[in-house]
Amino acid sequence: MDTSQTFDVLTALAAVDPVPWARSQMAFTLMFHIILVPLGVSWAAMALIANYRAIRHDDRDALELAQRWSKYMAVTFAVGAVTGTVLSFEFGLLWPRFMGQWGEAFGVPFAFEGLFFFLEAIFIAVYIFGWKRLRPWPHLWTGVPVVLAGVLGSVSVVAANAWMNAPTGYTLDSQGNVVDVDPVRVIFNESMPWQAAHMIVAAYLVGGFLVASVYATAMLRGRRDRYHRLGFTIAFTVAAIAAPVQMGVGDGLARWVYENQPVKFAAIELVPTTGSDVPETLLGHLDEDGQVEGGIPIPGLASWLSDPSTGRSTVVQGLDSVPPDERPSIRETNIVHLAWDVMVGIGTLLFLLAVWYGLTWLVKRRAPQGRLFLGIAACSGVLAVVAMEAGWIVTEVGRQPWIVYEVMRVEDAATGNESVWLTFVAIVLLYVALGTTTVLVLRAMSRRFRRASGFVDDDTPYGPTPGSARVPEPAGVAGPGDGRAEDGRHGDERRQDPEPVT
Repeated sequence: MDTSQTFDVLTALAAVDPVPWARSQMAFTLMFHIILVPLGVSWAAMALIANYRAIRHDDRDALELAQRWSKYMAVTFAVGAVTGTVLSFEFGLLWPRFMGQWGEAFGVPFAFEGLFFFLEAIFIAVYIFGWKRLRPWPHLWTGVPVVLAGVLGSVSVVAANAWMNAPTGYTLDSQGNVVDVDPVRVIFNESMPWQAAHMIVAAYLVGGFLVASVYATAMLRGRRDRYHRLGFTIAFTVAAIAAPVQMGVGDGLARWVYENQPVKFAAIELVPTTGSDVPETLLGHLDEDGQVEGGIPIPGLASWLSDPSTGRSTVVQGLDSVPPDERPSIRETNIVHLAWDVMVGIGTLLFLLAVWYGLTWLVKRRAPQGRLFLGIAACSGVLAVVAMEAGWIVTEVGRQPWIVYEVMRVEDAATGNESVWLTFVAIVLLYVALGTTTVLVLRAMSRRFRRASGFVDDDTPYGPTPGSARVPEPAGVAGPGDGRAEDGRHGDERRQDPEPVT
C-alpha cells in the first residue's frame, strides 16, 4: 500500500460516524475489565477461607494456598485498577454530552466506588505484608475489609449501571439541567437490588469456577496431592453454592425486566408482536422482515415464565409495541437473543455440574475425581466468563437505543470527535499487551511456586513477636527442605493430612 492509498484509508476512517467507534471502544474495555471483577470480589474471600482453615486446623496446605492466592490477588487487583481507571476517563472522553447533562446523578455511585477502592487497596496491602508481621487471628481479620470493600465497590458500580436502566432521584430545571439530586434514590433505584445481587453472585460463581478450573487442569495432569485437592475443593464449593442462587436471582431479574423494560424483554425472548401464549424460542433469529426464523419454539413457555400466576395467558409485549426508532434494531435484537441463549445455556450446564459435585459429596463424602468431571471442571472457568460477558451484552445492547432508558439516546450522548477510531486502535493494542503481560506474570508466579512447593513462603509465616502464635506443622510433617516434586506429588516423606480432603 503506497502513501496515497494509506492517506485515503485514514481519510475514510476519519469520515466514519464516531458513535459506532465509541460504542466499540467502550464495549471492548468493559468486556476486558469485567473478567477481573469476579477475581477481585471472590478471590479474597476464598483466600480467607483457606487462611481460616490454616489457623483453625493447623493446616499447612491451607496456609500455603492462602499465601499464594493473596499474591495472585495483588496482581489482578493492580491490573483491574488500571483498566478501571481507563473506563472512568472514557465516560468523559467518549460520552461528554451524557456526562455533561447527567454527571451529577451518574457520578454519585462512582464517588462511593472510589472510597471503597481506596479501602480495598489499603487493606490488601496490609493483608499481604502482614504475613510476617502480625499474629494469626489479627492478620486474618485484616482480610475482611478487602472482601467487604470489593463487594461494596462492585455494588456501587452496578448501581450506576442500574440507574441508567431505571433513572430516578433527580429533578430537571426549565433548561433541562439536573438539579436536586437525591443520592439515596440514585443509588437505590428500582433496578439496583436485582442487578447488584445478580452481579455479586456471578462474581463468586465465575471466580470460583475460574480458580477451580486451574486446579482441575493440574489434577488431570497428575497433581492429585492434597494441596491441589484442597485448592480445587475450596474454589469449586464456592462456585457450587453460588450456582443455584444465581438461577433464582436471574429469574427475579428477568421478571423485573419483563415488568419495567418490556422492549428489552421482547428482544431477549425474540417476540416481534404483542400477544399471549408466547413461545420460548431456543436459538433462532429475526429475518429482514422482523419475523422469527429458525430455532426451537417451546409453546407458551415465555408467557408462563413471565408470570406463572397467569401462565400461558400472560401477555408479553412485542417489539411492535413501540416505534422502530425506540427499540433495538433487528441486528441488535438477534445479538441480545443469542447472548441470552448463551448465558442461560452455560448457566444451566454449570448448575448441573454443581449438582453433580454436591450429590457426590453427600453420597460419598468426597468430591468427584473422575476424568470426565475434572475435564468439564477444567473448562468451567472459561465457560463461566463467557456466560458473564453474554449477560452484560444482554443488559447493554438490550437497552438500545437509550443510554439512559427512555430519557437520552446513545447518539445524543456520544462525542462528535472523528478521531475516536485512533483511540480505539490504541486501546486494543494496549490491552492486548496488558493482558499478555498479566498472563505471563501469573504463569511465572505459578512456575516459581511449583518449584518451591512443599513449604510456605517463610519459616515463620506470622509475626516474629516473642510468644506470638504461628501455624504449627502437624505431626509427621517434614521440614522446609522437603518439597514436592515438580509434578506436584509428594516425595517419600508425605504430609499427614490434618483433616482428610477428598
